[in-house]
Amino acid sequence: MTALLELDNLRVSFPGPRGRVEVVRGVSFTLGRERLGIVGESGSGKSLTGRSILRLLRPPARVEVDALRFDGQDLMALSDRQMRRVRGARISMVMQDPRYSLNPVITVGDQIAEALRVHERIPRRAVQARVREMLEKVRIHDPERVMRLYPHEVSGGMGQRVMIAMMLIPQPDILIADEPTSALDVSVQAQVLDLIEEMIAENGMGLILISHDLDLVARYCDRVLVMNQGEVVEELQAGALHAARHPYTRALLDSVPRMDETREVLPVMDRSAGAGT
Repeated sequence: MTALLELDNLRVSFPGPRGRVEVVRGVSFTLGRERLGIVGESGSGKSLTGRSILRLLRPPARVEVDALRFDGQDLMALSDRQMRRVRGARISMVMQDPRYSLNPVITVGDQIAEALRVHERIPRRAVQARVREMLEKVRIHDPERVMRLYPHEVSGGMGQRVMIAMMLIPQPDILIADEPTSALDVSVQAQVLDLIEEMIAENGMGLILISHDLDLVARYCDRVLVMNQGEVVEELQAGALHAARHPYTRALLDSVPRMDETREVLPVMDRSAGAGT
């Protein structure tokens, strides 16, 4: 499988009272036209890894990497202007909560249209048609009405669908989905993830799904990276996730409550040891 994305020895640090603190430490992986899950607790470095790929981190963050290549192109060698042509058009990222990602004073339709106009020069009428088509693809059944709404006028589930439409309308090669269902109830979560899966399959894209939900990643991904304290501690096929052997991965799995729960005490992570229960 030809690699779309190559990441080698990514390190991210921030200043602290006793010097710089490294929060992502030596993360490396390749991504083809597949679905890669990155799991771990909050603070394990998952989202910072995704943002680093798009070069979204600014000082005082310091990003160091031996290689960051997309489709054979060195992303670290690109100017800010050149990088803006990659973001959205070639690599898109769905952020965690649409309430903080959508512009509150611009209508839904104009925001999706902007994502298209930035990267393509097409007539206004064609843009509007593409926006309506994309809203229909994300299962919004009254696109004309929704296009006129502002972000505060749509539900959390609809807002997340709008974000997906915005990120996918330029037809990127890679989608980074950072906790795309964290603010949604269980029934809407499944709908949104099924939608992402359909769009990925339809367009032959690569997916990086960032989540703390191990069951979700096992269901929707092909391969999984497990991160702890800024490092990848285990890599395995998604189908083998529940047979993982690393103590940290086992601790994550054991701390998830089950419907048929019989344990009197639910294990919790022992962070003093870095892994285990």
